[in-house]
Amino acid sequence: MLSGHISAGDARGPRPEIPMRQGNEARLALADGTVFRGRSFGAVGEAGGEVVFNTCLSGYQEVITDPSYSGQIVVMTNPMIGNYGTNLEDEERSVPFLSGFVVRELSRGASNFRSTSDLDVYLAKHGVLAMEGVDTRALTRRLRTHGAMKGLITTEAVDRAELLARLEGVPELEGRDLVKEVTRGRRIEWEQGYAERFMPDMGSSAGSAPHCVVLDFGAKRNIFRSLVSAGFRVTVLPASVAAEEVMAENPDGVMLSNGPGDPRVLTYAIETTRELLGKVPLFGICLGHQILCAAIGARIYKLKFGHHGGNQPVKDLTTDEVEITSQNHGFAVDAKSITQAGGEVTHVHLNDNTVSGFALPQKMAMSVQFHPEACPGPHDSIHLFKRFRDLVISRMETA
Repeated sequence: MLSGHISAGDARGPRPEIPMRQGNEARLALADGTVFRGRSFGAVGEAGGEVVFNTCLSGYQEVITDPSYSGQIVVMTNPMIGNYGTNLEDEERSVPFLSGFVVRELSRGASNFRSTSDLDVYLAKHGVLAMEGVDTRALTRRLRTHGAMKGLITTEAVDRAELLARLEGVPELEGRDLVKEVTRGRRIEWEQGYAERFMPDMGSSAGSAPHCVVLDFGAKRNIFRSLVSAGFRVTVLPASVAAEEVMAENPDGVMLSNGPGDPRVLTYAIETTRELLGKVPLFGICLGHQILCAAIGARIYKLKFGHHGGNQPVKDLTTDEVEITSQNHGFAVDAKSITQAGGEVTHVHLNDNTVSGFALPQKMAMSVQFHPEACPGPHDSIHLFKRFRDLVISRMETA
């Protein structure tokens, strides 16, 4: 157990530096002047980004390798992390893109027959700075009260004034195109579905597989696996392709993937999506949802601290059922602007009534502001891949 106690303090203003447990020092400085101290693990050095918290109880490796966290420092609210190690099979990408990782306590043992490396070694290998011994409850409370803010993790021995001065140089997340940093940048044909022991019931049927082109804005591998398991043939294209290049692949449907950063600056992706509307069925996930909404003229805004976790309740207005979903986003779409543009809100987040999905039936388009492929998280919404396949097949039969 950790030996150092960290007081929750006053969440209304900056606090002094907080004592750390004995070991290699690491510090996290926030934009409001608060400095948290802890013990370093993973890589050493310095890294900055927007600080957000994630409420998943497990699935930390999928979080670490999710490109949607590019430019962010992730704080896990579950108090012990690393207890089942890491393995190649659970990676969403082969390298992490997040800026830093913060936990209350790092497990010193990995109890899992699938584990090939402990978390400390894994993060060090990939150059990710991490720290433990932090009162993540106090840190999370601060982010909930004041909102996500930029931060800086360092293992360097600099004084407080210098640390805060360096923090000033960390860029804000808003206004940054992070998609260009995480897209694969090449055409890929993806054939792998879920491993047999993890295979959910996707309701796929025999016969020829419809062709889905995925625009890779930072796509997770399990989106590809879900599409294959749902009966699609999958081709992945870089984020910057034009609509003509997409249509040259003769797609039966197009997936707009998840990804990081501010959707409002992705003018090239928005324009491509706008040109594809009505020509082919579209399905957007997370950032892809925001891009699709922007393509019809809906308004996108920044959330105070976003939704990051595998326990987010969403109501499907088309079925009147509630699903627990995996989410990771810091922006949302204004509901009124969707309806003004001719769209229909299909899903609502029950915690704050933000839009969690919409459809544009006349243009064969649908999207959700969560991850139906989960990983980590529940599979309540995996059926949406079948819903998309049914839309695609219906279009093929009437074309």
